[in-house]
Amino acid sequence: MEFVIQYLDDFDDLIGACALLYERLRRLFLTLAALIISLALIASGVLLALVHPPMALAMCSLLFVILLYRTVTAPSPDRLQSI
Repeated sequence: MEFVIQYLDDFDDLIGACALLYERLRRLFLTLAALIISLALIASGVLLALVHPPMALAMCSLLFVILLYRTVTAPSPDRLQSI
């Protein structure tokens, strides 16, 4: 009977190790996806600036206003900790 329990414990450890490996692969995939997407956005911004500079300036200004609004209206981290 003790042999079966030891076998099940080893099987449980194997499943846990596979889950840890899956988590590493998932994290690596998400990091690579974020890197590729950010590089594509940077390249498209540069291309837009080379092709149509006024439009690139307008997009940059609009993005700045949106980010500034989000920063001003977001709750502060001190408020989130006290709740």
